[in-house]
Amino acid sequence: GTTHPGIDPKQMGLTDFVRYKAGDGLEIPAYITLPPGQVMDGKPKNLPLVVLVHGGPWVRGASWHWQDEVQFLASRGYAVLQPEFRGSTGFGGRHFRAGFRQWGQAMQRDLADGARWAVAQGIADPQRMAIAGASYGGYATLMGLLQNPELFRAGINWVGVTDPGLMFSVGWSDVSEQSKRYGYAAMIGDPVADAELFKTISPLAQASRIRQPLLMAYGGWDVRVPIVHGEKFRDANRPHNPQLDWVVYPEEGHGWHKLETRLDFWGRVERFLARHLAPR
Repeated sequence: GTTHPGIDPKQMGLTDFVRYKAGDGLEIPAYITLPPGQVMDGKPKNLPLVVLVHGGPWVRGASWHWQDEVQFLASRGYAVLQPEFRGSTGFGGRHFRAGFRQWGQAMQRDLADGARWAVAQGIADPQRMAIAGASYGGYATLMGLLQNPELFRAGINWVGVTDPGLMFSVGWSDVSEQSKRYGYAAMIGDPVADAELFKTISPLAQASRIRQPLLMAYGGWDVRVPIVHGEKFRDANRPHNPQLDWVVYPEEGHGWHKLETRLDFWGRVERFLARHLAPR
């Protein structure tokens, strides 16, 4: 409260901690936030839903505190689901290790299962769901549009990985050679030994299949996920997708730090979601 005196609690949506079952039985922790005035009371809501995927991916996605991006979306009428999919930390070693070598596979299915859970609970309108995220969350957004077009009507990817192979081959990344050789190889896969797998889990290799509305934003100074990720995907997807929106913030890195950038980007998000999910 002392650092954000302008926040009025009465204008905020309520966040609940839940668990849902993935298809293989693994329990997935998650946060669900409803628009202001809505509560988890078991009554059907049929709200437009944004599945917000955290980056990392080997981090704790959310914590029990106020989150500006989540509350922004809730204030515009959206329910927000934040899954702590397998591979997330903070929920035990088994949950963490279950995400090894599961990019685009079980980790991705956890997100789709979360969307289905929200529909089954009566929270989400199955015709008005989007997927969004930054970094790994941007990668998962693209894979969600590829694998589950029946669920996700639109996607928002900012500073997202578009091809796991580029994480190994792009030389101007801030990821060390040791991390690529030992960490990434064990947790994602080996780009040579697992070449066929890498094709399967690469949004870039399948870019022509994505036809849903897609907002993509990148930072010109990003050294974690260099802008070439976005540029290659943009060039591969644009001939097949007239609903691709593309924006570059030349003086931003791996995330938005300038106030004017945050205002511009989230204004674009607001207009994009209103156009494609249209809260009633």
